[in-house]
Amino acid sequence: MPVTARLSKRFYDTFGEEIANELVDWFNAVDNTYRADLREFNELNFARFDAKLEQRLTELDAKWTTRWTELDAKWATRWTELDAKLEQRLAQVKSDLVKWMFAFWAPTALATVGTALGVVSLLLRR
Repeated sequence: MPVTARLSKRFYDTFGEEIANELVDWFNAVDNTYRADLREFNELNFARFDAKLEQRLTELDAKWTTRWTELDAKWATRWTELDAKLEQRLAQVKSDLVKWMFAFWAPTALATVGTALGVVSLLLRR
């Protein structure tokens, strides 16, 4: 929205209509030139800012991608270690369970065999 320069009535009366209008037109031309220069300067600054912002966002994206990749690798390693520990622990529990089963069932089996032999020996005496 252009702002037109206005001069006082006294200025018009002193220098005349033609000179005053010429001065007003010159002020308006200078104003339009400065506005155009300012607009161009702002557009150049915004383009530089936008390029820097784009560059920084790209760097930030690359940095986050690297960090997520490292985190994924770390989690994969930890899950693999946890899986190996779990497998080892389950194998240990399984072997302990077999030992305890043998420890409880062997005397029971011996008692059963002993009872059967006792019954057979009693039956054979008659």
